[in-house]
Amino acid sequence: MRSAPPVRIADPDACVETVLTRVGRRLVVGLPVGIGKPNLLANAFVRRAAADRSIRLTIVTALSLKPPRWSSDLERRYVEPLARRVFGDYPELEYVRMLEERRLPANIEVIEFYLEPGAWLGNDAMQQHYLSSNYTHVLRDAIGRGLNVLLQLVAPPPPLEPVAGMVSLGSNADLTVDLLPQLEVLRASGRPFTLVGQHHRELPFMYGDALVPESCFDYLVDEPASSFPLFAPPNLPIGLTDHAIALNVSALVRDGGTLQLGIGELGDAITSAILLRHRENPLYREALAAGGILERNPALIAQEGGTEPFERGLYGCSEMLADGFVDLYRAGVLKRCVFPNARLQRLLDDGPMHESVGSAMLEGLAAGGLDRLSQQEFAELRAAGVFRDDVCLVQGELTAPDGSRVPARLGTANERNALAPLLGDRLRGVLADAGFFLGPRSFYSQLREMPVEERRRFAMRGIAWVNDLGGPGAELKAAQRRHARFINATMMVTGLGAAVSDGLADGRVVSGVGGQYNFVAMAHSLPEARSILCLRSTRQSQGGLTSNIVWSYGHATIPRHLRDIVVTEYGIADLRGRTDREIVSALVEVMDARFQDSFVADAMRGGKLPSGYRIPETARENRSERLRARFAVARERGAFPELPFGSDLTVEEIELARALKWLKTALSSWRGRIGLARRLLAAAPSAAALRPALARMALADADGLPERFTRRMVAAALEKAGSEPV
Repeated sequence: MRSAPPVRIADPDACVETVLTRVGRRLVVGLPVGIGKPNLLANAFVRRAAADRSIRLTIVTALSLKPPRWSSDLERRYVEPLARRVFGDYPELEYVRMLEERRLPANIEVIEFYLEPGAWLGNDAMQQHYLSSNYTHVLRDAIGRGLNVLLQLVAPPPPLEPVAGMVSLGSNADLTVDLLPQLEVLRASGRPFTLVGQHHRELPFMYGDALVPESCFDYLVDEPASSFPLFAPPNLPIGLTDHAIALNVSALVRDGGTLQLGIGELGDAITSAILLRHRENPLYREALAAGGILERNPALIAQEGGTEPFERGLYGCSEMLADGFVDLYRAGVLKRCVFPNARLQRLLDDGPMHESVGSAMLEGLAAGGLDRLSQQEFAELRAAGVFRDDVCLVQGELTAPDGSRVPARLGTANERNALAPLLGDRLRGVLADAGFFLGPRSFYSQLREMPVEERRRFAMRGIAWVNDLGGPGAELKAAQRRHARFINATMMVTGLGAAVSDGLADGRVVSGVGGQYNFVAMAHSLPEARSILCLRSTRQSQGGLTSNIVWSYGHATIPRHLRDIVVTEYGIADLRGRTDREIVSALVEVMDARFQDSFVADAMRGGKLPSGYRIPETARENRSERLRARFAVARERGAFPELPFGSDLTVEEIELARALKWLKTALSSWRGRIGLARRLLAAAPSAAALRPALARMALADADGLPERFTRRMVAAALEKAGSEPV
């Protein structure tokens, strides 16, 4: 590891020239996932390579985020003011613009292992340079491609936090932490390698593995005078379908367990359902009963989950630290601490030991088999707060600063009593471990404003720690991840239990594998864990409704032999250990009733259902109108709010988003266009009620025939979308 302080550079362009001198003209540049990219610095490298074709630049990254785009005047009216207000002067990545406009120079290559979902389906360059790799294998693959430069945003220490000479990797410990131990090996092999950090004061200063010495970096680029904002997608409204999925999921979460969550509406809905269970338990149980969830899954919920408020609480272990984890923390749900010693962790979770440091804790450790302290176990217990930070283990004895020495043994009462003066005052643990984070502006503000002792409890880790059970610390990972529930979204599930989460049958990539396979495999390796894959039962496709539970598909992300729990808005399908016939039957019961007959016919043709099989009558009720009726009372009483955690979107923007979505669907088919024409020919909707939304689109006072027609079309869509249940 380097010990020299980094060279400080004021200008991104000067940094590019320095790196070229050090590394050469063949640059393989790693950029972090999501918001950890130093956009101004990355743009300087792209501009330099575009101007000098003798430079060969490869960028390896994921989630190259961009503000929303528009492709028509109607979309511009909605998106442009929103992008200006929410994303401000966020500097776009120039390689993203070049890719979109199909003008990326031949000497610049962009390789992504996880794409912004759905954003690049029609872009051949991005599709051809997609790298399909598990998150835990990305660093290996990038090094194999010649990775020799890493550019990353870093957070300087906040005032009054005693971490001189350190920086924080902030939002992205994920791959950088795993890279650092390999750097000396790479450099010793003769490969030049350069780490460059750029300061960003809005980036929350996070701890855990994210806290690293400045000397890890070769160069630190000063923050520009006018710092750019972090990319912050707003919370989106949650519809009843996602709320219903989340309600089912929430009953599978075990008190005293471990939680993994994703970003977006589904993650927010699951957080909201867990909070409903904890804060308003009578209403929560009424909603479960109304949905028939308890009636259909009594044994599964009793064995794997629960319906009571959280007494012992949850620990978060998630690839991405979603803002929902902070909400769960504030509510007292995220309160199960984990500690860096497997023996201590098991004793605390199994109940014979409490978290207060003292003679009883030493006695419990001794009863748990700890007699003589090894160097590793002592270091772990000291990190956990069992022993004081100023105590050392030297040649079998614990040594205090005053020179006093005590044998490092716990076997007898006398030996434990001798250790009492060397004990810490309280345990130090973490509530969540995560590789990276991304969320709305309020989320970043909450992290920045947390007192340091609270912020330390949200630890940023290398992705090998979070997403994999193997490697160093395997025993500790298993001890910490009790009753883990790894909850992820998928696009489709096949009739025999395979999941389609990242790509289409023709090979086009929607997003990426990311860590989904890692977590599914982990759920099968941990004795008390379950993988829960969630999907909406249907989607709009090419002007019509399509089932997301299909008999077969030309691509799979999760193979059928790793099937586990599948959840739709209509219920829970427990597929683990089930035969093919049982899997098909279970999926029929959670799919939309309109597609059940054709699905069953396919299964019978494949010999997977007997000829006498009959679809249960209860499953015949799997229709959206029936779902709305079941939960009507709970919604009236405050369950399933559309925006449980607020949003940067205005009321008018939310109304318009629904209307424009309806309009887009209507225009995608002849049937829809005919329906729209009928609405346009009907009586005009009330202008007064719609005026705020029309004003937001600059259509309140339309001029000229084309603009008046657009105004009438938007008004019709607002009226239609406003009359339909969310």
